[in-house]
Amino acid sequence: MAMITLSCQNNSPSMSNEKNTQHTNNPYYSRTDTTVLNVPDAEWKKVLPDSIYQVARNKATEMAFSGKYWKFEGLGIYYCAVCGNALFRSDSKFASSCGWPSFFQTIRKNSTIYKTDNTYGMSRTEVLCGRCNSHLGHIFDDGPPPTGKRYCMNSIVLDFVPDKQ
Repeated sequence: MAMITLSCQNNSPSMSNEKNTQHTNNPYYSRTDTTVLNVPDAEWKKVLPDSIYQVARNKATEMAFSGKYWKFEGLGIYYCAVCGNALFRSDSKFASSCGWPSFFQTIRKNSTIYKTDNTYGMSRTEVLCGRCNSHLGHIFDDGPPPTGKRYCMNSIVLDFVPDKQ
């Protein structure tokens, strides 16, 4: 399994604006545009930080219990860190012992797409962003009601925006 170690000097989740400094070089990032993107990996490599690129495009995995959102409890929306697509509301997040942030449903039906993943001798379902086709994590059938699903996501490919007070 491809694992990457990410240095987290600041473990506070980013409460970013539409275009924060992480996204200034990414012309494809938008929290309002839902147009499906067809961007070659070579272009993504130019506009994404390497740590995000490795997970999103090369399907690497953060080490368990290391991501900034696995224990985070803020109220708001989680977006794709690659393209800005809305993925999950915080009220669908639940405590899971897997070491990655876990959700029981997406914010809308086409937020994510799914692909069979038979790598590393396992049969799993990969979860990809429905807008940019970036790897987010995997989905399992051991989650809580009402869906029974567990979307096990990599924090590095998520942006969090808090609800307005």
